Amino acid sequence: MRPVIRHIALAQLLLLSTAMAPVHGQNWPARPVRIISPFAPGGGNDTLSRLIAESLSTPARLGQQVIVENRPGANTIVGTELVVKSPPDGHTLIVLPNAITINPHLYRKLPFDVTRDLAPITQIGTSPMILVVHPSFPARTTRELLAIARARPNDITNGSSGNGSLGHLIGALMDITAGTKLVHVPYKGTALAVTDLLGGQIVLSFASAITVMPQVKAGRLRAIAVTGPRRSPALPDIPAIAETVPGFSAELWYAMFAPAGTPGDIINRLNRELREVLSQPDLREKLSAQGVETQTSTPEEMARLIAADIRKWEKVVRTTGTRID
Repeated sequence: MRPVIRHIALAQLLLLSTAMAPVHGQNWPARPVRIISPFAPGGGNDTLSRLIAESLSTPARLGQQVIVENRPGANTIVGTELVVKSPPDGHTLIVLPNAITINPHLYRKLPFDVTRDLAPITQIGTSPMILVVHPSFPARTTRELLAIARARPNDITNGSSGNGSLGHLIGALMDITAGTKLVHVPYKGTALAVTDLLGGQIVLSFASAITVMPQVKAGRLRAIAVTGPRRSPALPDIPAIAETVPGFSAELWYAMFAPAGTPGDIINRLNRELREVLSQPDLREKLSAQGVETQTSTPEEMARLIAADIRKWEKVVRTTGTRID
């Protein structure tokens, strides 16, 4: 075959292959999209998922109904396993908290690999965890609390929603970074821990804003600090622990994921749609009322955050010796 003819044939073959290639972004979504919430209805993750689903369901966004399906169990593992085994076609998504960066260190064997089997889409937002104490406790600042805790090792009780929970591990992180020795008291749920804190059976707790702020405003609990790297815009009068313990950071974050292998153009469109949705003042206000500060990212930035958190929590979990099998 002469060179000119060969080049023409190759060009025709390239055009044909391009024309035959599936254009995922133009054909998607072809049917309703479901967002898996790996918690029971009514919690923070579920509320966040439903607000996003409502916004994405409009004709101006995805043009298909977006529904939320609750699949609670095993600290997000049940819902996550369902998603990673779903077809990677953009019709099954999941909203997850940073529990997914803790679970690999708590469980000896997971049915998936967080970094291999999930495709990050974007971070959705952060929610401060608040260090609260019973009003009878004399400390009013982080500095005062640390002084008391250091003077009374293995005496100050920290109630959490259970072994390996974020509230448990934030207390362990304080032990590591600030030289305290808190006594962890695990409960079967946050509500039970807060009930005993209100009754004075335990001294302190690291709990979500949505859970404890009503009690703080009523004067039944005292907020000492937020656990994020800086003050929360929603709670500007509450200092950050980092103001006393430089570098301290342990906040609750939420992000959306798809199964690994989902086409890049679908991931990019979802990222774009979510960024636009989360920039709307009315949705930001609704999320703020739930204690969530909206914060988006690129998929690459989200992947780096996951990797950094996995490294951070590995050390904390190893220090506590906590395992769940």
